[in-house]
This record gives sequence, structure tokens and C-alpha cells, in this order.
Amino acid sequence: MGKYAIIVMMIQKEKTQVPEFLRSYFWDVEFEKLEIKRSAHLIIKRVLDRGSLSDIRWLLKTYGKDEIKKVVMGTRDLARPTGNFWADILGLDKKQVPCLQKPYSPIHFGLSS
Repeated sequence: MGKYAIIVMMIQKEKTQVPEFLRSYFWDVEFEKLEIKRSAHLIIKRVLDRGSLSDIRWLLKTYGKDEIKKVVMGTRDLARPTGNFWADILGLDKKQVPCLQKPYSPIHFGLSS
């Protein structure tokens, strides 16, 4: 394998791997196995909930607002303050953001409201 092929492989690997500065947010998974495209949902959720301003900038540059919108609109796993903030930033209807909705609590047998 030539030098050029090795350099191309290294560049491609860099483009798919999550940057080292985000490692602390992924204590519960094998960080080395995370990939920017394949693990997008998890990465976006974690960085939205826990990231610094520079992490958020990386997130926006890497995924864009539309991809972030999909995650905010498609998960209950975000913290309420995070969901509220991003609903405002992205101009989303808060009634449609899952993490801002009341949790489902069924009426137990024998009880009525």
C-alpha cells in the first residue's frame, strides 16, 4: 500500500470518528466504536444535553439544524430544559417536542379521576 493510500485512509477515518474532545460525554459506550454518521442520534442527544458552546458549534457544523431538529422532535430522552431551549432556538412547537410532554400515567384499576 502506497503513502497516498495510507494518507487517504487516515483522512477518511478522521471524518468518521467522533472527536476526542467529546469523549467525556460517552463514558457508557465504547468511544472508539462511535461513528459520526452511524451514531448520529446518540451523539446529538448527548452533546445537546451536556455539551459546551464549542461542542454545540461542532454539532451544528457536523450535522446541521435539520438533523438536530429531527432528534429534538424524535426523542423523550432529552432533559426538559434542553428540549425547551432547543425548541425556542429551532422555532419548534413545544406541544410537539416529546421531552416536554407529560409522561403517560395510566389510571390504576379501581381508581378514578
